[in-house]
Amino acid sequence: MRLTHLISMLAVLLLGGAAQAQEAADPLSVPPSSEFPAHPQRVVSMNLCTDQLAMMLAAPGQLLSVSYLALDSRSSAMVEEARAYEINHGRAEEIYLLEPDLVIAGAYTTRATVDMLRRLDVPVAVIQPARALDDVVARILKMGTLLGHEDSAEAMAAQFIGDLSALTEANEEGPRAALYSANGWTSGDKSLAGQILRAAGLRNVATEKGFSQGGILPLEVLVMAAPDMVINSGDYPGHSRAEDVLRHPVLDVYRAPGMRSDMRDRDWVCGTPYVLRAIKRLRNDRDQFQRTAE
Repeated sequence: MRLTHLISMLAVLLLGGAAQAQEAADPLSVPPSSEFPAHPQRVVSMNLCTDQLAMMLAAPGQLLSVSYLALDSRSSAMVEEARAYEINHGRAEEIYLLEPDLVIAGAYTTRATVDMLRRLDVPVAVIQPARALDDVVARILKMGTLLGHEDSAEAMAAQFIGDLSALTEANEEGPRAALYSANGWTSGDKSLAGQILRAAGLRNVATEKGFSQGGILPLEVLVMAAPDMVINSGDYPGHSRAEDVLRHPVLDVYRAPGMRSDMRDRDWVCGTPYVLRAIKRLRNDRDQFQRTAE
């Protein structure tokens, strides 16, 4: 089953045939495969999302190192698996000394390191972040190609599509929900977070307010929109003024059972099969709200 076929299946599933063209047409920022070894034996990942895809698909001994973020339980879904690898901090000198035959980076990962490694003739593949659920399939397949494990990647992609279909086949128009995180950031339907929301059977207040991707939703606009549910990002240690808006007394009404949900970054931020866990949790929260509202 080829990449275009898998993506088309997923687009039909999510959008009833109206695929989000902006990402379907996005060529991942990876040079032609001829620039990379067909079966790399010493692979280093230095991005949280590529870490996880590489750990899922690499053969034993093929992946040497993952980024330090892979050990952060707040943002990584594979902390225990990451302990088996050498940890890197995205510095050119430490990665070069590992003698990799392939380095995999994210589009916004330590660009100076990427440039330096390329000048040293180290092959570096740069992968764009996932911005939609159909990107999950594309990233799985691209990682399979880079690692030389296309068959395993196609099986994983097909499993993801099947699991997502099972989660969404009975979706109906559910409660209105707002994604609301630090600084009042929200996400519309043309974003990974927004499509997770939609896949869970929730209507997105941000889309109602004209946010197709992401942006800052003023607290006053959020309150006047009167969503049924507010979905916040999880707190991080310490105190941040950016998170103060999430503790505003006007949002206290959303502390009632079923009206407040928390995003767990490790399941939301990367385009991996772990987004299914976010959808399941959000569907449970939706069901709790509906039971409470009856």
